[in-house]
Amino acid sequence: MSNTQSSPLSTLNIATRQSPLALWQAEHIRDRLSALYPDLTINLLKIVTKGDKILDTPLAKIGGKGLFVKELEQALYEKQADIAVHSLKDVPMQLPEGLTLGVYCKRASPTDAFVSNTYNNIDELPQGAVVGTASLRRQCQIKAYRPDLQIKTLRGNVGTRLGKLDAGEYDAIILATSGLQRIELDERIRSELDIDTCLPAVGQGALAIECREDDQEVMALLAPLNDDMARIRLTAERALNRHLQGGCQVPIAAYAILQMADAADISSNLNDDNGDTLWLRGRVGEEDGSRLLKAEKRITLSGTQAQKEQQANQLGIDVAEQLLAKGAGAILDAIYNP
Repeated sequence: MSNTQSSPLSTLNIATRQSPLALWQAEHIRDRLSALYPDLTINLLKIVTKGDKILDTPLAKIGGKGLFVKELEQALYEKQADIAVHSLKDVPMQLPEGLTLGVYCKRASPTDAFVSNTYNNIDELPQGAVVGTASLRRQCQIKAYRPDLQIKTLRGNVGTRLGKLDAGEYDAIILATSGLQRIELDERIRSELDIDTCLPAVGQGALAIECREDDQEVMALLAPLNDDMARIRLTAERALNRHLQGGCQVPIAAYAILQMADAADISSNLNDDNGDTLWLRGRVGEEDGSRLLKAEKRITLSGTQAQKEQQANQLGIDVAEQLLAKGAGAILDAIYNP
């Protein structure tokens, strides 16, 4: 029996950035849709964003990772594109009016990858070693774990960052595991950072598809790509970040899993979707790692998918409130208003 079906549209235009990873993501969604709808013509609209152009300034100082999606969203508004494919961790917590995340895809690896030409893991780095990352979240957690390390800002696409490592500018760099795997650079991963050392970014490892809220034909077309369990987990993470008024480039980490009620170990089931207990962990840290606030909470989900998403949203708010009670507001204010 064939899984293909008739498409409500004849043509679909996908807005994407031009980096190799962004193109892989857009092509992955194109191929999945083509398999479902063989009669659908799918085009890629390749766009250079402001975030791709400004490479010499930390993202936090020029508007955060939202700079990677604004031009794509403009293409949706102008109906040059029907959908935009994003790494969810790049998507701001508040979407522009009229746009929605129609799909949360099944999540890939959420971890951070340790990449080095000399050392196998973060523990092997000598005192004072230089580590490259553009993420304040990674920076604050790595500095909390290894205060002796030097963190040096590293921007650019994956190839650019690896080139700087290979040129000897860094002893190691930290990249998203999923990104390296997607563009078949797994061999560059020397190890993955333990989740207790470096809790992932909100949405890390997940792809999301943005579209116009009133475009029911496109929403129907995309529906088979949505993963209900991923949506629940990611709703909790994004609710935490939103309640903290966090962007994509602040020292906030959040990671949720769905697990069986009697499971205890987060590291053994990083993408376990086989339970009804939703466990959310959150962190906020000083840039220099001198303070790293931690909070967590578990709840048992019940009801419909929509009700479970509401419960996940409230869980995110609850864990954010724990962090605020511990002093997260002052840490974030100092970053937002230096």
